[in-house]
Amino acid sequence: MAILVAYDGSEPAQKAVEHAFTTYPDDEIVLLRVIEAADGSTGAGIMAAQEWLRDREEEVSTELPEEIASIISDPDRDFRTETAVGKPAREVVRFAEDNDIDHIVIGSHGRSGLSRVLLGSVAETIVRRSPVPVTVMR
Repeated sequence: MAILVAYDGSEPAQKAVEHAFTTYPDDEIVLLRVIEAADGSTGAGIMAAQEWLRDREEEVSTELPEEIASIISDPDRDFRTETAVGKPAREVVRFAEDNDIDHIVIGSHGRSGLSRVLLGSVAETIVRRSPVPVTVMR
């Protein structure tokens, strides 16, 4: 099975990572970090963000594993990291559809969400549109 974890560094996202690694110890874990494109972004704006992302790819690919290793109990556990540019909910659902993902694990709200909000708009959209089961961590 392939498990997709939407990761933005927030506390609920960290809980999602911990849950995925604990619950699915023998399955492939894919961490997806979405670089949010602002509303009204033009194709040129998204292309600029993708170029920026490519320039930062090496930095991201070394920072993220170190960050994840501090969250999970088995630092030698393999996982794959992916990045996308766009609207987070749309990109998470698209990635799941395009990559044979069997399950999605997400935080209840991300960095911009308020802790009082039970389910952030991104999480709610993913739950509604996902082609596969979704686990939401609070």
